[in-house]
Amino acid sequence: MSQLHRRTIHELHELLKKREVSSREITQSVLDRISAVDTTVGAFLHVEPEKALQEADEVDKTIRGGGHVTPLTGIPVAIKDNLNAEGLPTTCASKILKGFRPPYDATVVHRLKQNGAVTVGKLNMDEFAMGSSTENSAYQKTRNPWDTERIPGGSSGGSAASVAADECIAALGSDTGGSIRQPASCCGVVGLKPTYGRVSRYGLVAFASSLDQIGPLTKDVTDAALMMNVIAGHDHRDSTSANVKSPDYTRCLEVDMKGKVIGIPKEYFIEGMDREVEQSVRGAIKVLEGLGAEVKEISLPHTDYAVATYYILATAEASSNLARYDGVKYGHRTEHSKDLVEMYMKSRAEGFGPEVKRRIMLGTYVLSSGYYDAYYRKAQQVRTLIKQDFDDVFGDVDLIVTPTAPTPAFKFGEKTKDPLQMYLSDIFTISVNLAGVPGISVPCGYTSAGLPIGLQIIGKHFDEETVLQAAYSYEQSSGIESRKPAL
Repeated sequence: MSQLHRRTIHELHELLKKREVSSREITQSVLDRISAVDTTVGAFLHVEPEKALQEADEVDKTIRGGGHVTPLTGIPVAIKDNLNAEGLPTTCASKILKGFRPPYDATVVHRLKQNGAVTVGKLNMDEFAMGSSTENSAYQKTRNPWDTERIPGGSSGGSAASVAADECIAALGSDTGGSIRQPASCCGVVGLKPTYGRVSRYGLVAFASSLDQIGPLTKDVTDAALMMNVIAGHDHRDSTSANVKSPDYTRCLEVDMKGKVIGIPKEYFIEGMDREVEQSVRGAIKVLEGLGAEVKEISLPHTDYAVATYYILATAEASSNLARYDGVKYGHRTEHSKDLVEMYMKSRAEGFGPEVKRRIMLGTYVLSSGYYDAYYRKAQQVRTLIKQDFDDVFGDVDLIVTPTAPTPAFKFGEKTKDPLQMYLSDIFTISVNLAGVPGISVPCGYTSAGLPIGLQIIGKHFDEETVLQAAYSYEQSSGIESRKPAL
């Protein structure tokens, strides 16, 4: 029982139902694990042990009194630091929000609490979710538990690393261009980006509002389905939330790919992709084929334009969304200014990091008079073409399978001097956000150096069930050795 932090949600749920363990014991095991390894990993920006144990005690009291036990009752989870949790710091890993404690919960956090989950803390990230390596945090470096000289991915690097290192049982992240799936791939965990509108964004600090989506990072596919059962669903407080009924995602978890048609886009197996990544992904495709799936080559012809399109639209929206951080209402305010304009300028200059400043400037430029039509309007038109590519292909296939990232986790500093190379880390994930479809990353092997590799499975709008079924079928049939990072 001393290894409770290594268990999954569904394993711990069974133990709690039988009263073989208590939520306090599970939470204490997780807190002890954080104390033991987080000085090395650096996944957490904020932990409140006393508050977490108090929540666990409340859960145990409910269980002893015969109260309803949901699959998440008593389960310690952690939250990316761009999701509001009442009373806990929400900084987006930025100096400009240092010390900010929101007065309300994000809808997803509220739903976790309603289901009895225990919140252990807030997780590190790239500042305002802008990055692919978690090197852009204003506070600390998060290390990949598999190799602490390497990045955990980004921007949800703290979320992926905390799950991989068993510092929580599951975590929430956000995904604007691959920020759940790419770190999941780097850290060898499961990461699901739901359909845009499937999960409420209320209480998520906005980066690019037409692309952002919240999703779970978990130890296996079953846990991802359990998390989705809680966080998915319509929310009237989010105008982009889809009024579409959410199913019980655990019902689709069966090993059966018969009759499913899987598309393999030729544009995703590119020159320069890591050889071991390609071998592992092609091996995973063979596993799915062996389970009865029909595999066919497809084309998503506008893939080459996805990165450029994304970095115009996302920066434009970021420029607008981040205008609110002006040093007036909350967050950092400069101590030295002679007038209001200088206060604005100095507060923002001191509060934002270099990558955030770069994206604000890019976004302001593409929205400026004389350049709007050449850049922003054109990018919106190309986004429509990229979405049309997916619509056309999904007339013939049920799922699309690709690598999650072109390489395994790279070393710190390897790409920081060349932003374009960093941006290309998300080349296989960006199109999914532009099209608004769901995608999941599941572990599909390891490199010769022992680094995890991720398989991306993409589905039709609001068809997370088929995505989860395929991911579960592969997970249960892959034959991949179950490993843990040797921290």
